[in-house]
Amino acid sequence: MDYNKDNIFAKILRGEIPCNKVYENEHVIAFHDLHPSAPTHVLVLPKKECMSFDDFVSTNDASTVDAFFKGVQKVASVLELESSGYRLIMNHGSDASQTVPHFHVHILGKKKLGALVAGDEHHS
Repeated sequence: MDYNKDNIFAKILRGEIPCNKVYENEHVIAFHDLHPSAPTHVLVLPKKECMSFDDFVSTNDASTVDAFFKGVQKVASVLELESSGYRLIMNHGSDASQTVPHFHVHILGKKKLGALVAGDEHHS
C-alpha cells in the first residue's frame, strides 16, 4: 500500500488544514486532538511520509527515529506531564483502530487513565 498524500495529517503537515499546535521542530509537529480522550490529549507526528510504526521504523535511519522519539519526550515536557505521568499510544493497523494512515503518537495525561485495554484490571 502506498502513502496517501491526501490524509488529514498530511494536509496538516503541508499547512492546508489548521491545527492547535503545541510544539514543532524540524522532525515533529504536535497538536491537540480534536476529540480528546483525556484533559491533555496531543498527537505527535513525524514530518515524514509514513503510514504506520512499522513503516516509520523500517524506512528511516536510527537518527531519524531517535529524533522523533526525542520530540515526543520534548512535547511531554512542554505539556508539563513528567511529574503526574502520561500515556503514549501508537496504533498500528485496523486491529488497533488506527484511523489515519500516517504514523503518530498520542500523548494522554492530566487524569487517572485506568486500564490499558477495556476490561483489563492490570496496569503495567
